[in-house]
Amino acid sequence: MSDNAFGSTGPDSHASAFGTWNGIAVSWHRWIPRIREWYAPATSMMLDLARIGPGSRVLDVAAGDGDQSLAAAERVGSGGYVLATDPAAELLAFAQRSAEQADVENLEIRVMEGENLELCDGSFDAVICRFGLMFFSDPDRGLVEMNRVLRRGGRVSLVVYGVEGSPEFSLALSVVQRFLGLSEHGPVSATSLGVQGVLEQKLRSAGFSEVEVHNMTLPIGMASAAECVSYLRATSPTLQGTLSSSSPEECKEAWKQIEQALSRFQTAAGFEVDHSVLIGAGSAA
Repeated sequence: MSDNAFGSTGPDSHASAFGTWNGIAVSWHRWIPRIREWYAPATSMMLDLARIGPGSRVLDVAAGDGDQSLAAAERVGSGGYVLATDPAAELLAFAQRSAEQADVENLEIRVMEGENLELCDGSFDAVICRFGLMFFSDPDRGLVEMNRVLRRGGRVSLVVYGVEGSPEFSLALSVVQRFLGLSEHGPVSATSLGVQGVLEQKLRSAGFSEVEVHNMTLPIGMASAAECVSYLRATSPTLQGTLSSSSPEECKEAWKQIEQALSRFQTAAGFEVDHSVLIGAGSAA
């Protein structure tokens, strides 16, 4: 599940997260072609570091609408198998439809929490997780579960946001917080694993060896600040949730102020920001 919904408290708390993601499933899926393009280099490296090849058995944790699951299914071929899991059933429904439309028969879909994988020990060759781990209520437990379901020597490979993760979202959130008179606190959940050394330490603590972490900067381009607002409105449950108790007029004014603030990223070529991501991987003991 990849998204710009940074934050670990308030509207996106774990208790309400499943319903929140289900609620934006349709609007989120509409942006998948662009998201796929933006994050293609990170997705490719994630699959490479997982050492996924023909015949591999792959588990995709927090798969969302299955974009990267389909990429993995293509790599494993007809002799392989991919299981896409996510607690948000509405997102997984899109994964199922996409697999059917593409005549992909080696991809299975199951609703499942990443911290409680209802799967047998040592049953997969690789586990992938793109932009999901940082939204877990307990990332450490999630990593231990990933290790458990891997065969010995199997690979985990995941993508998380770096400290400078998504400048446009961080700016939009600060605008909303000021507009509503809320205390401005930095995003916690999505960037916490991007702090130097944290992801490596968590992978090692979960029992993984041969740990490696790579930094990547991805250019994100849109037509304008107005299009970025449309993107944030469609894909960010944090912003939607923070404004949920506001009147329509207040929401309109808040989004207007967000667009004005985002204009700082406008150039002659369009709207441009850089996303910082980390790709971490390791081998199961």
